[in-house]
This record gives sequence, C-alpha cells and structure tokens, in this order.
Amino acid sequence: MKYFIYAFILLLIGCNNDNNLTFDTTTIQDEICASCPKVAIQLPNAIDQTKFAKTINIALREEVISLLQYDDADEVSTIQSAITSFKNGYLELQKLYNDESTPWEATITGRVTFEDDNFLTIALDTYIFTGGAHGYTSKQFLNFDKQHALELENNELFENEEDFRSFVETQFRKKEKIPQDKPINATGFMFENDSFHLPENMGFDTEGLVLIYNPYEVASYADGTIEMTVSHSQVKQFLSIKPKS
Repeated sequence: MKYFIYAFILLLIGCNNDNNLTFDTTTIQDEICASCPKVAIQLPNAIDQTKFAKTINIALREEVISLLQYDDADEVSTIQSAITSFKNGYLELQKLYNDESTPWEATITGRVTFEDDNFLTIALDTYIFTGGAHGYTSKQFLNFDKQHALELENNELFENEEDFRSFVETQFRKKEKIPQDKPINATGFMFENDSFHLPENMGFDTEGLVLIYNPYEVASYADGTIEMTVSHSQVKQFLSIKPKS
C-alpha cells in the first residue's frame, strides 16, 4: 500500500480567540488502480505539544478506524491498518462473487466547525461504498471539553439530557409539521417504538448545536439526512458547560 501525507497550517474558521488550538492537515491517499478500493482521507491534526492535542488526534484516529474496519477480528490500531482491512474486505468479496466489479470507495473529510474557550467540535463527512445500489453518506461530530482536555459523549453535553430532549422534540415537531398531540411517526418518520430520541450525532458550529439524523436513523434513505440547529442562545440553558458564542 502506498499513501502520501501532506501537512499545511490551516487558519481555523469560526470563533477566533487567543486560546485556539493549532491544526495542520493530514491527507492519506491510498494507491489508485482500476480494480482497487479508492480511499481518500483528510483530517485536521492538532500539532500543539499538549496532552489535549494527543487526545484529539487519538479520537479522530479511532473514529476513522471504526468507519473503515471491515472485520472486527482484524487487529487494527492505525488508520493505515484500517485501510488495509477495508481493502481486504473488498478482495475477499471478489473471491466469492467474481461479478462484483465496482471497487469499494471511502472518502472521509474532517474539519473544525467550532471552537471557543470551552468547546471544540470537529465534523467528519463520510462517504462509504461497499457494493449495492448506492453508497452511504453520513456525518459524525466529535466534541471536546477544552477546560478539562476531554472528549465528550453526547449525554455529557447537558446538565439534564431529558430536559433537552423534550425541548428538541417540540422544536422538531414544529419544523417537520408533526402535530404536538400525535405520535412522532404520524407523518412517516421511523423512530423506534414511535418514541422521539435525540440523534447519535450532535455538534457545534457558528450557528448553534447541529443535530444530525443520518440516513436510515429515523427515516428512509430517500429522505436523506434530517438536520436541525438549536441556536447558541437556545441551547446554552441546557449545557453542562456554557459556550462563548
């Protein structure tokens, strides 16, 4: 496998302050050939000599590995070995089904979408094709607590996640024109057990907290990504850490 890594300093887009981290970009391009899977990865790379920078880079690496690893039995600890796992998955399928002629494809692009004194958010835009009628496009958010140099799980964003869920459901119903007194799936959504839940992916940008339901999460593939944004002024009351917007 051949790959090339390029680095250049990025000017971060978003909130500017003296405490912003410094990133360059790592680009990994797998060997291109007519019968090989196509893999292209571009990630922000925190270059500050701090424990927090290491935490960010490890989190990004683990997220990319989870997206590319084909077989859980593979020992995968680096992005390069995850690419190998992805490639081997395609080659194994070729042995079983010789008519599977369309190479697999994976494109992962990361960018910083928000940073202030308290929060850092990185979004990963992903396209994965592993055969079939179409590929799968998704977005993942990684949120970090800058004060404590930690990655945050979604529930750790909020003082009371249930209060936020209730607030979002009301706003979601208004946005999607679902009557407040009707089941959440009344207009065709596919929430499990007909019960509203927060999406798996939430992250900050300059407008507020973005909530992303990726395809198949609560609707059909044809409906695409379901997205809504709760403004900084609205979400602040629910947060365990108050962002400076």
